[in-house]
Amino acid sequence: MRGSEIRREQGRNCLGSSSKMPEGPELHLAARFVNQVCCSTVFSGQVEKSTVSKNCDVPFSCDAYLISAVSRGKEVKLTLTPIKEEDGKEGVTSDGMEGNDGLLAPMDIVFRFGMSGSFKLTTEEDIPKHAHLKFFTKRKPRQVLCFVDPRRFGSWEVNGTWQPDRGPCVMLEYERFRSNVLTNLSERAFDKPICEVLLNQKYFSGIGNYLRAEILFRSKVPPFEKARTVLEPLLHKETSQANEVSLSKKIKIKMENPDLLELCHMLPMEVVNLGGKGYDPEHVGESSAFEDWLRCYNVDGMQSLRDSNGRTIWFQGNPGPMAPKGSKTPKPKSRGRKTTDGDGKKTSISEDSESSKGRVKSEQRRTCRVPADPSRKRGRSRKADRGQTAETVQAGEGTRKTAARRGKSSEAKSPEAPAESENLNKRPRKTRTKSRKQASGSLVKSESLD
Repeated sequence: MRGSEIRREQGRNCLGSSSKMPEGPELHLAARFVNQVCCSTVFSGQVEKSTVSKNCDVPFSCDAYLISAVSRGKEVKLTLTPIKEEDGKEGVTSDGMEGNDGLLAPMDIVFRFGMSGSFKLTTEEDIPKHAHLKFFTKRKPRQVLCFVDPRRFGSWEVNGTWQPDRGPCVMLEYERFRSNVLTNLSERAFDKPICEVLLNQKYFSGIGNYLRAEILFRSKVPPFEKARTVLEPLLHKETSQANEVSLSKKIKIKMENPDLLELCHMLPMEVVNLGGKGYDPEHVGESSAFEDWLRCYNVDGMQSLRDSNGRTIWFQGNPGPMAPKGSKTPKPKSRGRKTTDGDGKKTSISEDSESSKGRVKSEQRRTCRVPADPSRKRGRSRKADRGQTAETVQAGEGTRKTAARRGKSSEAKSPEAPAESENLNKRPRKTRTKSRKQASGSLVKSESLD
């Protein structure tokens, strides 16, 4: 397989989002994908923005440059580095600043994926419909690195930096992340339920909706428990184990019985280690590894409520003392296959068993329609026949009486032909022709004679 084909295959497997928001692991995998497909690949020309995107233009045009990426929480930074080519070889400048060699300075572009952002590498003929920023390779046939965002909630910032109101990354800066949380427990933000605080990127950078559900479920913490109440014991644990427990024992305790903050680091790394075959809403059939990894989020048998921000939280058991009153439970989107028991273990239901249940129910419905006693049905039919006979006799008598009345009226009118013609002209049916009137008159006369 050629290099371009390998890159296209990697582009098909890169993580996208169409129905669920990308979280820390997805952006980390996106940065890894860019580094894989853009390694030793030279890009050239103007960076193009789609006409429908409301984001800013990228004023960068260069004959030859490289692209690299790094992630932090829910942000990805692309660095465009101009290079010079000598004797057909590519070399990166030492300082990267514009100088006597005429090279431009590198440019950083910080991306936030919103609800559906992703990177893809395609050919010029296969550029996705919702590609809003495009980087073109120099070698032909040209390929395009695209930032794809169908729902257009994503954004980018030219010459941008990491947002200052976002805390340390839960995956790549774990020690700083843990310290940032435990040293700020007195802040008002921790007066809220723990499920809402977990989405606060100032303290839990990279945690999103599915991760918070899994973290709380595996740590057996009610989602609407006060955040400070949940996290303060971890502060006392830090001070008590500072000098008494060795490093090896700390690692053993963390692996066997991780606390909530340790799970904030371990679970995203587990998703990353799925090998890029996990969370991928655009390829639902290929995301079985991620679905098997989930124990709580959108799993059958779990409960769900909306928090004060309108976000759905999945949980099991008691929601906690701060659960919003009158909160509506969203309609469950059942997968139809996975269920979870009280121990958190998953069980699957085969389609054959479900279809057999449906067949049994339909057979039961059909059997219910069969009468229990056929003799009763025959008795009812005889009674109905007798009723129908009586109705027929009555109808026959009525018909004979009507015919008799018509005969008497015709006999009274037969001696006077002019009066009969006038009576026919007064009838409401004006569409009759003269011949039909004469025929009807002769018929009445013949009946009177009979």
